[in-house]
Amino acid sequence: MWHAVLLFVLTTLLNAAHANDFKAEVKHAETNVQHGEYVLVADLDYHLSPQAQEALENGVPLFWRIEVKLQKQRDYFWNKTELKQILRYRLHYHALLNMYRVRNENTGAVNSFSTLSAALNNMGTIRDFLLISTKNLTSQTLYAVAIKVYFEDGELPLPLQTQVIANPQWQLSSEWTLWNLSN
Repeated sequence: MWHAVLLFVLTTLLNAAHANDFKAEVKHAETNVQHGEYVLVADLDYHLSPQAQEALENGVPLFWRIEVKLQKQRDYFWNKTELKQILRYRLHYHALLNMYRVRNENTGAVNSFSTLSAALNNMGTIRDFLLISTKNLTSQTLYAVAIKVYFEDGELPLPLQTQVIANPQWQLSSEWTLWNLSN
């Protein structure tokens, strides 16, 4: 009896540990000034669980939202969000063509790739994403930039949404990454 309980506990812990392997991750993020504008440069890593990859290959599009916040740092209150930018991607597999398609939902641009890793790499490379003009920031004020990748499980078909709630293999969002903006 206790062997079965121990096996159950170990299996649960092992599944929870492997579930973290499938999260998106912010590998690198920074802001630069170009022509009087702050722009974001980031490298993100997307890791699909076997269940998410199976759903994708069976025609279910997967959506991610990248949220970028610019916050004014304050001593006595919570930081004030000055700016919030959203970048959305849809990843879809076209079985007839054996191609992966990435659609930037902000611009409508669509790119096709022959491999899943190339498609994920495309979604994970952000270059010169406009944040804010340097004129709109107060000098001598500390600002922080935060970025997070959200897997939008609410965009999945309804029957699949019910399975996602308790399944750690569908928790594909990243943690917040925060750094100071140098102005």
